[in-house]
Amino acid sequence: MFWWLYRSPHRVDNGTAPWPTVLWLQGGPGASGTGYGNFMEIGPLDVDLKPRATTWLNKADLLFVDNPVGTGFSFVEGGSQRLMARTDAEAAGDLTALLIELYRHKTRLQGSPLYIVAESYGGKFAVTTALAALKAIRQGRLNAKLGDVALGDSWISPEDSVSSWGPLLYQLSRIDENGLQQCNSLAQQIKAQLKAKQYAAAEKSWERLESAVHQHSNNVNFYSILKDNSPADAAAVRKVGYASYLSSKATRRGGLDGLMNAEVKAKLGIVPQNFTWGEQAGDVFEALGGDFMNPRIHEVDELLKLGVEVTIYSGQSISSAQPRGHWTGSRSSSGKA
Repeated sequence: MFWWLYRSPHRVDNGTAPWPTVLWLQGGPGASGTGYGNFMEIGPLDVDLKPRATTWLNKADLLFVDNPVGTGFSFVEGGSQRLMARTDAEAAGDLTALLIELYRHKTRLQGSPLYIVAESYGGKFAVTTALAALKAIRQGRLNAKLGDVALGDSWISPEDSVSSWGPLLYQLSRIDENGLQQCNSLAQQIKAQLKAKQYAAAEKSWERLESAVHQHSNNVNFYSILKDNSPADAAAVRKVGYASYLSSKATRRGGLDGLMNAEVKAKLGIVPQNFTWGEQAGDVFEALGGDFMNPRIHEVDELLKLGVEVTIYSGQSISSAQPRGHWTGSRSSSGKA
């Protein structure tokens, strides 16, 4: 499993406010945190290798992990999908095993509270990993202190997310009444399948719903809903989601793929020459297909009961995983959300 740790040059250690470490988890599943999160969002350099003024490294040490195995520069020998995580819990177990070893060897991390910040499907990894990490801490296997968890545009409740698509796009005049009716019908079908725990069937219905949205909205951009995609871009988004949107914003020749497979790969010197960054991403998505639509609301509640603060945030123009619906407004526990 591949990881990338940045030490902040602005680090200040004092007893009252320990310097934090942020673990960034990308979505997908199958999108690379060391690529997209690092060079396209919060790392110290952008995709053109120019300094980013708004990097989170100004406020914390940053840990990017290509999670689950098969993502980015993390790879499975021989590319066997059988060896990849089949559930969010399996992915959390692998990531926690990495944290145990990392904190054992990087002892400076032990005094730094670990904040888990995630995007899109990474939200599911964040809450399952937080619970697994807390268990390992209690058992004395992980010498770390868990801070809080932040979920951005998270896929925690697929039912609430897909149920919001039709009404939102209709209110913005992106779809007409026929489109609204079809979207709502498919959302109800997904709701029934989730209630019956038919997660694989719900994933297929989700694919049909995304296709229906694109058909009725002139290929609306799920991640910037006032804009349209080309038909080719819409197809790519259906397959790899937000990672495709971020890739489209890269300005350098060859895009992020070119950077990761050229300069970064050469600089690292540890990636096998015959391995291409992200080549197993599709297999990661397929391996998790049976768990993709499985909600993680219960895990959020468990974290709150354990006193972990959970922050939920979302972009104004993103529709795919908006935290609209009942799950964000009905949490009742001793924690905070």
